[in-house]
Amino acid sequence: MIASLRGTVLSIGLNSAVIECAGVGYVVTATPQTLATLRRGEESLVLTTMVVREDAMNLYGFTDDASREMFSLLQTVSGLGPRLALAAQSVMNPAELSNAIAGGDAKLLQRIPGVGKRMAERMIVDLKDKVIAFTTSGQSFADAPSGTALPHPGVAVDQVTEALVGLGFPERSATAAVTAVLSATPELDTSATLRAALAYLGKK
Repeated sequence: MIASLRGTVLSIGLNSAVIECAGVGYVVTATPQTLATLRRGEESLVLTTMVVREDAMNLYGFTDDASREMFSLLQTVSGLGPRLALAAQSVMNPAELSNAIAGGDAKLLQRIPGVGKRMAERMIVDLKDKVIAFTTSGQSFADAPSGTALPHPGVAVDQVTEALVGLGFPERSATAAVTAVLSATPELDTSATLRAALAYLGKK
């Protein structure tokens, strides 16, 4: 099990980064909030969880223990895999997820792409008594780092839309969110546009 990586950030995309450790480059999938803390060419420490499947081994990265633990806890729910767990943390931080689950707020949980009424109710039933430790931890989405971590300046609308679709949002909704965000704040860079679009979709 690879619990963490400390090394030079070789590249950063909208949903993953490559970190070189002892000459080996590791691909780490993470939320936009986590990727925004990285800087290409600089050394970084990323906490990780390895998910092993029959056809793949994937590393998922986090900035803190609470996010990593929530990622693992979410996957104890039947039918909720790593992709959906990561999508959940792209929309809400551990404290917000915990409050929604503990409070039985199924409608709020349904803002997560891929989470319908049944899954939201299942999350509440399965996790309500397990999320108390997260209610006062985590960083709010509004407080997420604002610095860009992407290798190319400017906004790549198709790239941001594709990243949102990859997180589980319908393409039509993703396109509308990116358009709305850029119409309101056209000076945003790519990373900031993605974070703003996630916030926009989370309010829908």
